[in-house]
This record gives sequence, C-alpha cells and structure tokens, in this order.
Amino acid sequence: MMRIILYTGKGGVGKTSISAATAIQSAKKGFKTLVMSTDPAHSLGDSFGITLSSEPTQMMENLWAQEINTTYEMEKGWGKIQKYITLLFTSRSISDITTEELTMFPGMEDLMSLLKILEYYKEKQFDVIIIDCAPTGETLAMLSFPDMLRWWMEKLFPLKRKALKVIRPVAQPLLGIPLPTDDIMEELENVLEQLDEMRQILSNRDITSVRIVVNPEKMVVKEAQRSFTYLNLYDYSVDAIIVNRVIPDSIADPYFQVWKDIQRKYKTMIQDSFTPLPIYDAPLFEQELVGVNMLERMGETIFAEDDNPISIKFNLRTQQIEKDGDRYTFSVYIPFANKHELSLHQKGDELIIRAGAVKRNITLPRTLAPLAIIGAKFENDVLKIQFGGSNL
Repeated sequence: MMRIILYTGKGGVGKTSISAATAIQSAKKGFKTLVMSTDPAHSLGDSFGITLSSEPTQMMENLWAQEINTTYEMEKGWGKIQKYITLLFTSRSISDITTEELTMFPGMEDLMSLLKILEYYKEKQFDVIIIDCAPTGETLAMLSFPDMLRWWMEKLFPLKRKALKVIRPVAQPLLGIPLPTDDIMEELENVLEQLDEMRQILSNRDITSVRIVVNPEKMVVKEAQRSFTYLNLYDYSVDAIIVNRVIPDSIADPYFQVWKDIQRKYKTMIQDSFTPLPIYDAPLFEQELVGVNMLERMGETIFAEDDNPISIKFNLRTQQIEKDGDRYTFSVYIPFANKHELSLHQKGDELIIRAGAVKRNITLPRTLAPLAIIGAKFENDVLKIQFGGSNL
C-alpha cells in the first residue's frame, strides 16, 4: 500500500528541508520515493541545489523530486468549468476584470496539484509520496477544499446531465442564462469524482499522515496548535511533530544561552501540548541545508532512533459514534479549541461546526441524518453531540 506524508507548518519553519530529508531516508530504506512541492513559491529544487521541473527528476537511487506546475494542472483540470462560470457571470452583467478571478477559489491551485497524487496512486509508480506543502493557512484551505467545492458545485449545478439535456432547449431562453453543456457537465462530474477519491485517500489513516513542523518559538507553536485543531476537525491524521532548528546542548557559547533557555521553555510547551504524539528534534546545523549530503545528514539526525521514518507514528480516531438506547453520541476531538468560540448547527443531513474562524460542514451518516440534536457539551477537548427524536 502506498504511503503519503504531508509536511505543513508556518512559513519559514523548514518544511522543505525536512520533507527532502525524510524522502532521502525513505529511499535509503529501499522504498521508491517521490518528494513533491505543492507550494507555489517552490524551494524544493533550491534545497537539493538543482533546478526541478513539473515532471519527476531522479535524485539518487529510489528517489525522485518534483515541483508541480500549478498553472498547467489548473488549466487541465478546471479549464472548461472556469470558462462556463465566467460566461455565467458575464451573462448576468457582472463583466469586469475580476470575473475570471471569481472562478479561482482559494486553495484551488494546490488542490489541482494534489490531484497528481491521485494519478500516481492509481498508477502505483511509487511506494511513498512526501509532500512539501504551502504554509499552514493554504494547506488547511487545500485539505478542506474537497468538501467545500462539492457543496458549492452542487448548489451551482443542482441538475444532473440527463435532466439538463431534456430541459436545456426550453429553459435556456426563459432563464436568459447559458446552461452547462454536456462536456462541461462531464468535466464537472470528473472533477468531483476525483475529489471524492482524493478525500478518501487523504483521510485514510492507513495511507496518509500529516506532520507539523515547528520551531521552538511562541508564535510558531501557537499556529501549530491551531493547525492541529483544524486538522482534527476535518478528521485528518497527524502522526508526528518535528521541532526544527533546536540549538544543540553541545553549544556552550554564552551568546546562545538566552536562546537555549527560550527554546527549552517552548520545547516544554510543545511536549505538554502535543503528547502523546511522538516529537522529533532537528538541530540547528552549522551550515546551510543545501544538497543531498546535508539533507541526508539531517534525516539521519532526526530519525536516529527510528528504524522506519515513513511508518505511521500515531493513530488517533478523532470522530466516533456511540449508541445508548435510542440516542446516539457523535464525538469530535477538537484540541486547543476555545469553548466560547465553538458553535453548532444542524441543517437537514448536514452538521455545521464552527471553531473560531473555521467552519466545517459534516454530512451526517445515515444513522444520524433523520435525528435531531438534543444536547451538546465540550470537555477534555472533545465535542460530544447527542442525537435523538426526529429532525423532520
């Protein structure tokens, strides 16, 4: 079975170096490994010290590297639909320079890049894919995008292709707007089908893990906590924390003592925050992490006591359903969430949970869909929602 690891974190924490270092260790273990960058501001090639392309480039035995061409993937996977939505806006007299931009949703480029993973997954070209993601905010948008886009598209295109074929000749003159043609609907259905497959792969805990990279600094740790909250809200598996640029104990220069004390404080905060997740340290090296040799050295240091750097390090179910008589409890693990920032709403078969600025629409399983929310409580980082009675 293929293994997929996504590295994310605040911009500048060193995700690219750690992604590349992990990939090298994976390749040395004999796994056919691809490390790919989905960050529009690519730096993976800089990390290896070479120019990478939009196709995999072999770096060493069992290791390939790739920087996705987001513009090309975007046009290939979204072109017809984008042109149709632009035409739709134009027909409603919303024709201005921003029309095309309105059809480019946040995270869209990253999402189309990730559809390459689906291609590799189906073709079984690699044993391991390691993804150097964009900074946290963009990564979270990317991972939530399959749910959001399906909801948006189903509202925009409520009719199926067969129904459209029947009503198009009559409805189009009456509505005064162009209805999507068969080829547009075919592309839409294809995109949604791929999104569903991608969502299944990304949320499959036997295949995919997210690893959060942090530096021992207050702002970085706080953002990592928020990332962990949102990833759990969307039921993605976080299996490890990598603490990068830790000043080694062997450095005795008094100049670094204040920084070592600060780092020690935030390392304790990281330990307290993320236990029982395994936490790996990556030291601050004495020279730039550029080239295969330095990246190999980094990987050997991080995973010095780990025989398999790409195995699943931790697996915690973040959502579960329990039955008690004629009632059900739906539990969602939302670490670091503020009780006063949580809100809950049920709309048909959708459960809408908001944690601060992030909202998720969860399609309820068939067992819960016809039931109404009769109570909820949040304690020990778990939101427990009770269902019973009828939602009709």
